[in-house]
Amino acid sequence: MIRKASILLLVFLSLVSCDKKRVFDEYHSVGKAWHKDSIVSFDLPKMDTSKYYNLFLNIRDNDNYPFNNLFVIVSMEEPGGVTKVDTLEYQMANPDGTLMGDGFTDVKENKLVYKQRQQFKPGAYKVHIRQAARQTGKVTGVQKLEGITEVGFRIEKMN
Repeated sequence: MIRKASILLLVFLSLVSCDKKRVFDEYHSVGKAWHKDSIVSFDLPKMDTSKYYNLFLNIRDNDNYPFNNLFVIVSMEEPGGVTKVDTLEYQMANPDGTLMGDGFTDVKENKLVYKQRQQFKPGAYKVHIRQAARQTGKVTGVQKLEGITEVGFRIEKMN
């Protein structure tokens, strides 16, 4: 009995200590498809202004995702009314069409670099993410981006 309890305690401690860099990690579901007008937003916690951080978009997708890449528009509202907007492209599939990312089933998780060595100013920050997928040769965006199930935002402290 004591041996089982010791093993469980060690497993628990190893799981807790595996993610020492994490400062913020949150997901929002977009259902079975990410609508082009659906903006996923995150209110960031107050950050230590003397430290540097790495920022990531986390995307969970499945085999219904029809594209090789993903285009997103990320807006970061900073204190003082400044908003910085980035249009980003990420590779989501291998050349053979299999999805990239971590996971054992058809659901994959992708940790995508957004900003490195970010230093925050004092005050509140908000991040807004929307998909900007388009089919080749079409001007209008994809109304419902199938296969994306959750969108997340993660902040890690630098060593």
